[in-house]
Amino acid sequence: MPSQKVGNPKTPTPQTPEMNDCDFLTDILSTTKYITSSYATALHEASNNTLYQVIKKIYDETQQSQRELYNLMFEKGWYQLEKAEQQKIQQAHVQYTAHANQFPYK
Repeated sequence: MPSQKVGNPKTPTPQTPEMNDCDFLTDILSTTKYITSSYATALHEASNNTLYQVIKKIYDETQQSQRELYNLMFEKGWYQLEKAEQQKIQQAHVQYTAHANQFPYK
């Protein structure tokens, strides 16, 4: 059976009680995801356009940082993905199409 993981070979890190590079990046990535989510909530609730534009700029920069952290971790093999089964992909597509067809605009 072929591997269901998608990723690169792991860059070795010291296995000690102290945090290593992988641990630090995992923590930073998790924090950045949380912050990005919080900025998204602030964008939804901003009633002042100037405030909205300031938060949007910060959100975009934070989102870009999150993407760069993800790419670095994936490159080093510290972030792996699961391959989706073709049947699950097709099922998600059918569900999305059925849902999208409910909207009057196209």
